[in-house]
Amino acid sequence: MERTTTAAAVAALLAAAALGLAPHQAQAAPAPAAVVGAAAPAASPELRFHDIPGSGGITLKGNVFTPADAVDGRKYPLIVLPTSWGMPQIEYIAQAKKLADSGYVVVSYTSRGFWLSGGEIEVAGPPDIADVSAVIDWALAHTPADADRIGLGGVSYGAGISLLASAHDPRIKAVVALSGWADLIESIYSGRTQHLQAAGMLGAAGYLTGRPGPELQALLGDFLGSRLDREPQMIEWGKKRSAAEKVDRINANGAAIMLGNAWGDTIFPPNQYAEFFEKLTGPKRLEFRPGDHATAEASGLLGLPNDTWTNAHRWFDRYLKGERNGIDTEAPVQLKSRSTDGYEGYADWKSVGSAGSERLALSDSEHLFANVDSGANGGILFLSSILDQFAKAPPAASIPLLPRAFAAVWQSGRYEEARHVRGTVKLHTTVTPTKADGTFVAYLYDVGPLGIGKLVSNAPYTFHGKTPGQAFGVDLELFSTAYDVPAGHRLALVIDTVDPLYIEHNPTGAQLTFSSPRTDPSYVSVPLREQ
Repeated sequence: MERTTTAAAVAALLAAAALGLAPHQAQAAPAPAAVVGAAAPAASPELRFHDIPGSGGITLKGNVFTPADAVDGRKYPLIVLPTSWGMPQIEYIAQAKKLADSGYVVVSYTSRGFWLSGGEIEVAGPPDIADVSAVIDWALAHTPADADRIGLGGVSYGAGISLLASAHDPRIKAVVALSGWADLIESIYSGRTQHLQAAGMLGAAGYLTGRPGPELQALLGDFLGSRLDREPQMIEWGKKRSAAEKVDRINANGAAIMLGNAWGDTIFPPNQYAEFFEKLTGPKRLEFRPGDHATAEASGLLGLPNDTWTNAHRWFDRYLKGERNGIDTEAPVQLKSRSTDGYEGYADWKSVGSAGSERLALSDSEHLFANVDSGANGGILFLSSILDQFAKAPPAASIPLLPRAFAAVWQSGRYEEARHVRGTVKLHTTVTPTKADGTFVAYLYDVGPLGIGKLVSNAPYTFHGKTPGQAFGVDLELFSTAYDVPAGHRLALVIDTVDPLYIEHNPTGAQLTFSSPRTDPSYVSVPLREQ
C-alpha cells in the first residue's frame, strides 16, 4: 500500500508539472487523497506543498513530509533536500516519505532558477546557499522541526549545495552528499581541459528546465568557446562554488559528512571527492561504487531497495537521532570494485592501494600525429559507465589494431596472478610538441588474450604556451577506480589526442613525441590492493 501511495503521488505531481501547474495549483484541484494526506492511512506521513520564502525575496516551491504520529508540542529532527540540477520538487518524494516514516520532518524544494521556483540559476552561488538557511528558518517556524537536529542532503546539484551550506550554517549537524562535487574546477576542467559532454549536457538541461542568469550564460559561452583570456575569471568563479575551498569552515562547524559517488561519474569524477574527504576532520564516510553520475542512488529515488540510501538513512539516524547503529564504527572508506560484488573497507583514502604501487616503465619513445581519433576513448556520457555498472562492459578497444601514427601504446607483460587496481593511477612522462598548444588523453586498459582492451581509467591533459620543439615533463592523475585485472591479462597505457568527451586544443598539423629521458624516466604508477 505504501509503495502504491507513493507511486500515485509521483504520478499526480508529474502530470501537474507536465501541464505547467504550480504545486499549490495541483493541490487545489481534485487530487488523490493520498497526495494531500486528507484521507491517507493512519500510518502514512502527511505530505503538503508550500511556497517557501527564499533569499532575496524569491519563492521556492517545496513540499513537506511530517511523521504520521507527530504529537503537538514535540519536536522532530529536520532534513532539508535541495533538488538536483534540472529536477522538480518531486525528486525525493519516495525517500522523503521513508524518512518521515522513521520520524523526520523532511522539506524538499526546487532549487532557485529551475521549474516554478523563483530567481535565476546561480550554480550553487551565494543566493543558493542563503536559500538553504532561509528554508531551515521557515521549517523551524512552520513545522515541528528541532533546531538542534538539522540535516541536509541531496544528489548531484543538491549535494554540492549541501556541502557548501554546511560551511555557512553551523546549525547543520549532518550532511549526505551523493554524486556531487567538492571541487568544481577539478570536476569539469581537470587537466586544464574542458569536459565537453558534461558541460554541454548541464548547459542544455539548464536552458530546458530553468532560467540561466547572465553570469552563467556568459561563463558557458567562455568555457565552451575556449576563451583563455577569461580562464582566471572562470577558475575564480568555480572556486567560490567549491566546498574544497571552504573546508576549514566546514571542519569548524563540525557537521558529520557522508560522501558517495560512482567510479565512472562523467560529470563529477571521484578524485576530487576523495581529496576533499581526506581534509575533513569531523565524522566522515566515503562510498565509491560502479556506475555513472547519480546512477548508484537512482533506484532509491524510485522507492526501490538501494544500499546508498540505506546508508544515508543510517547516517542521519546516527548523527541526528543519536542511534547506535554501527555506521560510525565501520571503516570510513567503503569501496565496491567494478569487477566484483561486495564492499571493501579502509581506514582512510591513503590506505586504498595499501599494497603499494606497481611501476610500469614507458621506455620506448612514441611519436604521434594529432587531430585524429585513434579509436581509444572514454566512451559516451552516462551510457558507457551505466553499461559498466550493470553489464561489466566498459568502453573497449582492440589494442593491436590501434593506428600507431595516432596512438602511443605501451604494454606490460602478462600477469600470472590477478592485479587488484585500487585508487589513483599516475602517469609521469616527457612531451615534446611541435606547437605551443595541445591536448592528449591517457587511457589505461585491461588487455585480454585476444588483444581487446577494457578501459580501467583515463584522464585528459591540455597545455598552452609551450615552446615548440622543447620537451617538458607531465604528471597526470587518471580518474580513481577499483578494477580487478584477471590473471593472464596485461595492462596497456594508450595516449591519443582526440576524445569526444573533451575539447581538444591541437592546432592543425600538430605532433607530439613522448619520450623517457635517462635522467627522468617515464612510467605509469598503478596502485594495488593486497592479494
